[in-house]
Amino acid sequence: MPSKSAAGSSISRGSLSTTKGNIDAELVLHAMIEYPNYDRAIIVSGDGDFHCLIEYLEKNKKLLNVLIPNPNKYSALLRKFRVYFAFINRLEQKLGKKKERE
Repeated sequence: MPSKSAAGSSISRGSLSTTKGNIDAELVLHAMIEYPNYDRAIIVSGDGDFHCLIEYLEKNKKLLNVLIPNPNKYSALLRKFRVYFAFINRLEQKLGKKKERE
C-alpha cells in the first residue's frame, strides 16, 4: 500500500505508483490569500474542483475569464459560468508568435 506524504497522496495502479499533489487546493488557498492584491482573476482550468472559487469570484465581481484548455472536455459544474469562457485553442492567433516576413 502506498504511503501518504505532506506534499500529496500516492496513487497505485497495478505496479505503477505516482504522487498526486494537492495543487487544486493550493491554487484556491493562494487565490484567497492574494484576494486583496488583485482586481480581476483569470482561472485557467476546466476542472470542476474550482467551481466554488469561480462562483465566489463571480459573486464578488472579481472574475474576468475562465480559460478552458480543452473545449471538448470540461466539467459540467462550470457551465453556468460560460459567459466567462474563452477556449485556449481559439486564442492561438492572438497569443501565438507572429511569423517573421522574409
